[in-house]
Amino acid sequence: MKFTSTRLAAPSLSFEEVVFQGLASDGGLYVPDFLPKFSEKDLSRMKKMSYEELFFEVTKYFIDSEIDSDSYKKIIEKSYKKFSHPAIAPLKQLSHNEFLLELFHGPTLAFKDFALQFLGNLLDYFLAKRDEKIVIIGATSGDTGSAAIQGCMSCKNAQIFILHPQNKVSEVQRKQMTSVLAKNVFNIAITGNFDDCQAMVKKMFATQDFLNGKKMVAVNSINFARIMAQIVYYFYAALRLGTDEKNPISFSVPTGNFGDIYAGFLAKKMGLNIRKLIIATNSNDILTRFLNHNDYSRKDLIDTISPSMNIQVSSNFERLLFDTHKEKKLEAKLPELMLEFERSGSLKIDEEVLKNIQQNFESYSVDDDATKKIIKELFEKTGETLDPHSAIGVHASREFIASKNYDGEFVVTLATAHPAKFPDAVIAAGAPKPTLPSFLKGLMKAKEKFEVIENNLDLVKGFIAERI
Repeated sequence: MKFTSTRLAAPSLSFEEVVFQGLASDGGLYVPDFLPKFSEKDLSRMKKMSYEELFFEVTKYFIDSEIDSDSYKKIIEKSYKKFSHPAIAPLKQLSHNEFLLELFHGPTLAFKDFALQFLGNLLDYFLAKRDEKIVIIGATSGDTGSAAIQGCMSCKNAQIFILHPQNKVSEVQRKQMTSVLAKNVFNIAITGNFDDCQAMVKKMFATQDFLNGKKMVAVNSINFARIMAQIVYYFYAALRLGTDEKNPISFSVPTGNFGDIYAGFLAKKMGLNIRKLIIATNSNDILTRFLNHNDYSRKDLIDTISPSMNIQVSSNFERLLFDTHKEKKLEAKLPELMLEFERSGSLKIDEEVLKNIQQNFESYSVDDDATKKIIKELFEKTGETLDPHSAIGVHASREFIASKNYDGEFVVTLATAHPAKFPDAVIAAGAPKPTLPSFLKGLMKAKEKFEVIENNLDLVKGFIAERI
């Protein structure tokens, strides 16, 4: 299996090379040259598999022969040992046609654990083989940071630097990152927003001379290994609900950086009968504006009660644009489109390509008032407490079910975080304060370690360079 940059000017790489490369040298993102396609017979056989068995079956084609099967199965098994629910990704029914896919039973109570526990073990395997040391640098809007730290802190050959926007993540999210006092973990609070942190990481990838010869590795969803790991739970949920060629399914996905829902798009292309992927955004609605009006333009960031989705530039959206342009044999247009967006903060695409995207996606923007309303309503009717991000997903799924595009299929909302990560939002909605699981009871009193640094690339690079 080879991987190509979305901007077509970087060398093709193997899977192992892509894991360590992150952002391509031409500024693009790596995508696989082809996707495995599962037949109806394959899918029927996969219905009987455990989560770990399904993970191996769905992803082994991306790995190819770069990891032997026994070693790869051990990496997968180790990656899901810390999940607290025996189903790993359990389904919960909300109504006759609505389900929640609970993705918050990992060690940091967020869906990022699915990919980052795996990525940490994958890096450990490759680094031992290479006898190499790396510097992991990531940006987080809340959940990626703690999941990356928990997944990678035991990597003996890695130092971890995580950038988060100061005072723009929840207290629980911050504590989950900053209470890890390991010597190889460094948390940096940037006096800016998530987009500032993300842009800084991308610029550091372009100029790695400050790393004293060490290689920089991405843990953000620009790393294809993360996307690959997330494909699995779409198969897991759909197959357990009886999805087949006659019975489609739709998914509603709380969406910020587009990686999670892009994994669903790949699952559809790999043979899963998904009718629609519903992009659920908060008031930072660049994706909704794009899908409904061909308006992908950067605006001022709005602070909301769903901080992990406070993003205006969705990095993985470039992968979708590449795939859909490629279907129309227009992929050569993409590099200039992306450069134009970087210059002007805006882009429009050919109507033919937009229609192709609209066949697969719906999108709804949900403000804070509507988010609180759905949290309160669901708690009062069912006793279920949602975090604000998952609530946005449920609201969008109900908008879709009420629309003319709904065709009676099951709709699954990805519940991306435990409500106890966002207690202030839950209380403000009128639901009782959610409690942390017992293994995190002492979190709020834990000692913290982090550095506040101005929104300045040179200052951040200097901080990192002094510590490696």
